[in-house]
Amino acid sequence: MSERIIEGLPDDTQRIVQAYAKDVKQAFGERVEGLLIYGSAVRGEFLPGRSNLNMLLLMASYNSEALRTYAPLHKRWNKEQIVVPLFLTEQELNDSSELFPLEFLEIQDWHRVLGGRDPFVGYHINRSRLGDQVLQGLAGHALRLRQRYAEAGGADDAVTILLPLAVTSIVPLLRGLQRMLNRPVSAHSDAVVSDIAGHFKIDLQGLLDALALKRGQISPGPSEVPRLFDRYLHAVSTVSATALTLR
Repeated sequence: MSERIIEGLPDDTQRIVQAYAKDVKQAFGERVEGLLIYGSAVRGEFLPGRSNLNMLLLMASYNSEALRTYAPLHKRWNKEQIVVPLFLTEQELNDSSELFPLEFLEIQDWHRVLGGRDPFVGYHINRSRLGDQVLQGLAGHALRLRQRYAEAGGADDAVTILLPLAVTSIVPLLRGLQRMLNRPVSAHSDAVVSDIAGHFKIDLQGLLDALALKRGQISPGPSEVPRLFDRYLHAVSTVSATALTLR
């Protein structure tokens, strides 16, 4: 696998990604037809020490032995924020696009090939279920958010961990809304939130606050954390209810 440069990634992270790609090639050889990186590292939103590095391994085939082969790589590279990759064959990729349109649209739009071939060249994603996936995702997000808050008893330290994770997971759903509305799809999270807020004329400041928290741009004190959560919950509930009008 030849070395590939990913625009905007810090030099240290570039070296980590390149070394990882070499390890994958050495471990799997010809069983790997392609290695892709996708997500924040490609969209220009990677935060060193905060963001994960997401990978997809396009496999010729796999079995339990092949999956066990990855275990030493995970042990080595997990500490560098490289999560266990998606293991897929090309047939699985083709068969599952209708079931996971949002996920595959995200990968298709923002990925780079670290080695091998790109399975997304000429790849068609069936969008017939995109609307249902987005609406279900937004409703489920609000449900899980309330569960996690109650589970943590509203503790400040738990909330300041919960909100960055939550906003990371809701932004792809908002990009799904942009696709449903045939609007330009934004790479950067703030632009996504602002576009949806402007289109529907709703207040999504709570999501922007959570993004600022995720980036370390704000450090809310004990009196502000509950208000921060309430603003986020209000924003999520508002966008979820508004999205239902698109049915």
